[in-house]
Amino acid sequence: MSFSRGPKKSVPEVETNVWACTSESCAGWMRESFSFSEEPECPLCQSSMELETRVLPEVED
Repeated sequence: MSFSRGPKKSVPEVETNVWACTSESCAGWMRESFSFSEEPECPLCQSSMELETRVLPEVED
């Protein structure tokens, strides 16, 4: 038995600037607009981060 609440709304995806962890063993990243510093360090492993562009669901800031 499934519990469906009707059709789900499609969330538009947009190109988004993100900070991505530079450590090979870490998958940490955050949206640039949610960062509090100009050059953040990874909140998971404290490595440096670099800017990337990803296609993500749109959110309102």
